[in-house]
Amino acid sequence: MENCTEEMKIIDTSTFSFPKVIENDFLYVDKTEYVWKLVRRRGGAYFLSRPRRFGKSLFLSTLKAVFEGRRDLFRGLAMDKVDYDWQEYPVIHLDFCDAGLSNLREFRIYLWSTLDDISKQTGVPYTRSTIAKSFCDLIQGIASKGKKVVLLVDEYDKPILDNITSPHIQEILKLFKNFYGVIKRCEAYIRFAFITGVSKFSRVSLFSDLNNLVDLTLDPDFAGMLGFTEAEIREYYADDFPVAAKENNCSEEELMRRLLFWYDGYRFSKAEIHVCNPVSISRFFDMHYIFSCYWDETGTPRFLIDLAGKQDYDYEEELAKFHDERILSAYDYNHLDVTGMLWQTGYLTIKEVSTNFLGSLEYRLDFPDFEVHGSFCARLMEFYCKLSKGSGGILANGLYKAIQNDDLNGFMTQFQTFLAGIKYELHLPYEKYYQTIFFVVFRMLGISIDVESHTNEGSIDAYIRTEKKIYIFEFKLNKSPESAIGQILDRRYYEKFRNEGLPIVLVGANFDMSKGRLDSWGETTI
Repeated sequence: MENCTEEMKIIDTSTFSFPKVIENDFLYVDKTEYVWKLVRRRGGAYFLSRPRRFGKSLFLSTLKAVFEGRRDLFRGLAMDKVDYDWQEYPVIHLDFCDAGLSNLREFRIYLWSTLDDISKQTGVPYTRSTIAKSFCDLIQGIASKGKKVVLLVDEYDKPILDNITSPHIQEILKLFKNFYGVIKRCEAYIRFAFITGVSKFSRVSLFSDLNNLVDLTLDPDFAGMLGFTEAEIREYYADDFPVAAKENNCSEEELMRRLLFWYDGYRFSKAEIHVCNPVSISRFFDMHYIFSCYWDETGTPRFLIDLAGKQDYDYEEELAKFHDERILSAYDYNHLDVTGMLWQTGYLTIKEVSTNFLGSLEYRLDFPDFEVHGSFCARLMEFYCKLSKGSGGILANGLYKAIQNDDLNGFMTQFQTFLAGIKYELHLPYEKYYQTIFFVVFRMLGISIDVESHTNEGSIDAYIRTEKKIYIFEFKLNKSPESAIGQILDRRYYEKFRNEGLPIVLVGANFDMSKGRLDSWGETTI
């Protein structure tokens, strides 16, 4: 990396092996205090759900090094300062991150190959019968040598998510149900088990049968285990901050504000602990301090957008309401919930926590940061409006420049041109369709917008706050801009903004259903 000094640690964003990170003296954000919280319990089986590219693989590699007794790797880290016996245990490490399986035959071959590798590495033979029975025999055989087995499973659900729309999904789920069921059957032979994934599927034995599995996903004690807090960024990237600030023509405090705007906002429990996406932060510092959508480079799951389209998913409504804890729990693949899937894959996170009349927790979810909501909304726009890849971002950039320059006419003209380019057969004959497109476009902009913002007189379709003005929008279908502005005035939507000291611009827009376009608009300043 350029601008490096001898004291600065090398930032590597492609290594997920804890031994390699330490041995090569790469920068490592110390998370071993959480390792100690787990291993000191002398047993147990644990599950943690976090989005892709969130540090799960590195954490499992760290656990593996602990159970292999490699204390030399932990010199100076939190784990080295506690009273731990550093015994060596046999470790079975299953990694499904890059399995790339597409049918049942490939699944069977892959699992048999995995068992063969375990047998060779441990020197424990096994007799082939069923995959589950052979796996169980291996665990028992390894444990019979004197010490219980440590079982680590990385991205247990990756093969399931990759095939969620496959006609063979039920067979695949059945195979994995039997395979993961071994964890329960071999409980007496397992010293410690830790399983990571993105999603929780109720029909996989991991959750339907394994009643001894402790789910840490929403546990406040582990809310900061993966991802980087603001304090950690300040500590571990301190040497890079002066250079990064200079490269971005800002102060170090302004740089931190920008980093948090782009990459912060993930919250995984009722605790007020927020973390940044670790891959995005590391890539920013590794890629010459350029702000970009690094996490989005890993790919938006197409099945999620397809599922949202098939279910006529209402983003505006779902992001405004509170959900009970079931939305964050295991679910049946036959009844996939879009909101739950968006949460578990990292596109939504906890924004507010409340308590209902029964005393149970409820959660309001939203996009975590600018990087995620901007890139995801661009993908939505490209999908719903059949745009070419990248055109959603280009549209957002043009609209952003127009509104920041308080060029309302330029903004609305660009939006009109955009709608005119959508094929006629894609247009739907109801107001909500156009409102949803407007919602998605503005979400891409990363500026203040509150769709269906509630006031004591009713609700506003949308408002935008820039540095100079506040814009209140009302949309109508086959009516007139004047009637839209009249509704804003009649219901006094502007009252909540009176004390902000900015001019308030009322914008009425009309969509012509027969033409499938934004037909006209008008404005009034008060």
